[in-house]
Amino acid sequence: MNVVTALKTRKSVRSYTEKPLNEEVIHTILDAARHAPSGVNMQPWEVAVVTGETKRRLDEALGGAFREGVAASMAYDYYPKIWEEPFKSRRKACGLQMYGALGISRDDKGRQAEQWAANFRAFDAPVVLFLFIDPSLGTGAFIDCGIFLQSVMLAATEQGVATCPQAALAEYADIVKTLLGIETGKVLVAGLAMGYEDQDAPVNGYRTPREAVEDFTSFYG
Repeated sequence: MNVVTALKTRKSVRSYTEKPLNEEVIHTILDAARHAPSGVNMQPWEVAVVTGETKRRLDEALGGAFREGVAASMAYDYYPKIWEEPFKSRRKACGLQMYGALGISRDDKGRQAEQWAANFRAFDAPVVLFLFIDPSLGTGAFIDCGIFLQSVMLAATEQGVATCPQAALAEYADIVKTLLGIETGKVLVAGLAMGYEDQDAPVNGYRTPREAVEDFTSFYG
């Protein structure tokens, strides 16, 4: 598979089969992604691979916090506090696509909450990766981590492995760090669900649109 095909094939998968993902495949994916570029070769990413019983306990802890209405404690603002156009409309369209695929109406707040809760189980994927950086680093490290995450997802696509990058998994950073024994000062950037796609799941049957090159690019000669 070439890079262009991987870019166009990759999608955010929100339902996985129970087929396990072995450590050798995960290592192969990370071994490819470690070649991602970073400012002055800082390589700021620190990855925790969570599976099995540890993931089950983490799913319960994060899901419990969400159900109990515990306030999120992200180290940074992923989304704007006030949504402006065109981002507001794109966000709305994205949500409508997902809920539409699941047959969830706009008035069904209960099922919407259930679907949102699935975020904190990494959509029942067998593997979840957590990405941390050192608190001493600057904002540029977030850019490096974004490049690294894309590299992981593209390498996973080549291996036939599905993924979903999740900012939601960083909402309860203290819970994640405590359960995994991660140094409290570390910054949790994001999580990444990883496994094999359930191709029969309706939630995996839609694709979000992308803007044309002409809509976001200006050429200067």
